[in-house]
Amino acid sequence: MKKDQSLTRRRALLAGAAAVGAAGTAGLMYSGLSDGAPARSAAPAAGPPARQPALKPSTYRLQPVAGYSAPHHAPARVPVRHEPFLRMSGRGNTMVLTFDDGPDPRYTPHILDTLAEYDVRATFFVCGEMADWNRDLLARMSDEGHIVGNHTWSHPLLTKLTRGQIRSEMERTSDVIEDAYGARPQWFRAPYGAWNRAAFQLGSEMGMEPLAWTVDTLDWDTPGTRHIVNAVEDGAAPGVVVLSHDAGGDRSQSVRALREYLPHLLDSGYHMTLPRRRTT
Repeated sequence: MKKDQSLTRRRALLAGAAAVGAAGTAGLMYSGLSDGAPARSAAPAAGPPARQPALKPSTYRLQPVAGYSAPHHAPARVPVRHEPFLRMSGRGNTMVLTFDDGPDPRYTPHILDTLAEYDVRATFFVCGEMADWNRDLLARMSDEGHIVGNHTWSHPLLTKLTRGQIRSEMERTSDVIEDAYGARPQWFRAPYGAWNRAAFQLGSEMGMEPLAWTVDTLDWDTPGTRHIVNAVEDGAAPGVVVLSHDAGGDRSQSVRALREYLPHLLDSGYHMTLPRRRTT
């Protein structure tokens, strides 16, 4: 009963909150995407993490995310894209921070702590098998106003799967997100940036828009904290979408890098915002 009441509360907040994001943001721009990253595992090398105890309700509460339809309703119809969105359009020095492959109880809480410290929201593209083991972290993301997107169940190369397999990967993940986060996702990201026609079509059928990235920190390759910081700060520009990771390996460099570059970006006049759908 307590869990049901908590989910009902989160869902009501998500459905009824005011719109968020950068002022004047009209939507997103997209163009072609190249992908040179080698395959990597989405789950920690040590095996599935032990289930974590439920977190207490966060005392650092940000404004809930707006724009999600009520749970269990049919997803809103979205266009079938041929390319993913790569960057945000609009006025002002706005940037989008995204984190893939989690949630991981070793690293995701530290990232959430840093975001809360600076009153910043981000987008987390979660893998279903990780989310299923760490539902408490998705509940925290909901409470603190972050967006949770679909990154498939097991982080496969979609171009090697059948249409039915892709659907299963995406639907199972959306189900876990809805149950733990309080609403079905509106955004999805293909593992490795490997998109195909079936992924775009199925994402559209499930009410999700495809979001890629502009700046790749290469943190999946553990290049060093300084390299990650430089990649973000050198790539900072109005409208960019930054790709980082909070799982899939040792992400301690990503945790330390965020602590360093986030205050620098804010001091430089950048505003971290959330992706928003086009209204036309």
